[in-house]
Formats: sequence, C-alpha cells, structure tokens
Amino acid sequence: MAYSEYQADRIRQRLSKANLTAEKKMMGGLIFMVNEKMCVGLDIDKTTGYDRLMVRVGKANHDDLVFKKGSREMNFTGKVMRGFLFIDSNGFDSEKDLDFWIEKALEFNREIN
Repeated sequence: MAYSEYQADRIRQRLSKANLTAEKKMMGGLIFMVNEKMCVGLDIDKTTGYDRLMVRVGKANHDDLVFKKGSREMNFTGKVMRGFLFIDSNGFDSEKDLDFWIEKALEFNREIN
C-alpha cells in the first residue's frame, strides 16, 4: 500500500461534510475529489518513508503557505507545480494542523468552477 489507511481515515472524516465525491488511486497514492475536483492527496514519501499530504491551494495562496510548518513545493518531475504543496508528516500530525491544511484545500476548491 502506498499510503496509510489511518491517515486516509483522518482525511475522510474531515471531507465527509464537504461533498467528497470520489477517492482515486493515482500517482502512487490516494486522491480525494471534492465537488469532482482534485482537493487533497495522500502518499508515502519514497525518500523518507513517512506519510505525505498533497494539498491543492491554488497559485494565489502558494507563496504564503509554502513557508508553513512541514510545507514544501510539490515537485514530481523536476518542475514546481504551483498551486499544489506537499506537507510532510510533522506538518499534519496534530488534529489542528490537519484541519488547517484541509480547510486551505477546501477554500480553494470552493473558488474554482
């Protein structure tokens, strides 16, 4: 398994009230779709072996949020994907921190058509 079921359940609990429309296994992990749009993802970082969250925050929020605890730019192919961030496990271990990142992803999800 390329993601933690425990972490997936934590995310599901938060997205269940936000029109979670699908879960898709892709990019080596699990992607959560809200309103049929990619919102949050979960996988295990191959370099560290720890859980990693992917949040879609939008380009406008990217620069402000990249400096938060555990956050870093998402880079799969050698090119930064602006509007998406990776959050290392120390950035979403606490309930408060996970709530913060889920809310940032949901805020952007509500903004896009």
